[in-house]
Amino acid sequence: MNTIGFDTSNYTTSIAYYDGESGVNCSQLLPVKQGQLGLRQSDALFAHVKSLPELSGRLFSHVETGSIAAVAVSTRPRAVEGSYMPCFLAGIAQAKLLSDALHVPLFEVSHQQGHVAAALWSAGRMDLMDVPHLAWHLSGGTTELLLIEPDGKNVKATKIGGTTDISAGQLIDRTGQLLELPFPSGKHIDALSREATDKSMFKVKCPGMEFSLSGVQNKVEQYHREHGDAAETAAYALRCVIHAVITATKNAQREYPGLEVVFSGGVASNSLLRELAKPLKPVFALPQYSTDNAMGVAILARRLLEG
Repeated sequence: MNTIGFDTSNYTTSIAYYDGESGVNCSQLLPVKQGQLGLRQSDALFAHVKSLPELSGRLFSHVETGSIAAVAVSTRPRAVEGSYMPCFLAGIAQAKLLSDALHVPLFEVSHQQGHVAAALWSAGRMDLMDVPHLAWHLSGGTTELLLIEPDGKNVKATKIGGTTDISAGQLIDRTGQLLELPFPSGKHIDALSREATDKSMFKVKCPGMEFSLSGVQNKVEQYHREHGDAAETAAYALRCVIHAVITATKNAQREYPGLEVVFSGGVASNSLLRELAKPLKPVFALPQYSTDNAMGVAILARRLLEG
């Protein structure tokens, strides 16, 4: 039973194929003009509509459509009431058309649930889909610490911590704009930070599992004015974010003893985070499955089909 997944998030168009063990994900970043920090939803939706035919042609050039038993699509950012973004309509339309044409079931999931499934699959820890664990969703629009619990063959994600204002990805992209880097800036900030030697940082207050990152942007701008070095500024911004994330994780592990912690989302592909988080004994997705993708959605299609 082979399955197809669609994910049309705010910055990436993705379609994936899963055969129960391995799979193929085809993704393409949405075009963002130099100096801008994202896209309007109308522009994102239009870009997805343009990208999907090329990506589906690439995927289906080596996938036998007669073998497809189900299709799934991410229809919203999170599986909670009121969670909505128009950009997901592009994937919904394509997924509905494909499921109708093939006469196979269509399953609806959330973008966040797809991230969790992709992270666990790529890390070889699908066993965690069926037991409670902690998970970070660190991305351009989300910095949430989640309690993940089984929900049939899917998962229930309950927010227990994270940022109270701007996300880790927003801070990183604003730092990228300050340094005149392309958007999204994550991989460029990551590469620059490896050249840094200064270990200083602004320690974000995190008495529990929540923290604020809005003040960090001012600290990063101040640091850059004083030092004027792109690599050091990149590393400074990352260390501020990582310190907050690690502190919140330690507090959560005291609140929920014995639960493993999984890192997903684009920011989770950062090399400095992976290095500094090692004492937590975390589960990290492969970098290509930390960023937005449809593989987790295709995996959930298979699990939901099996019931």
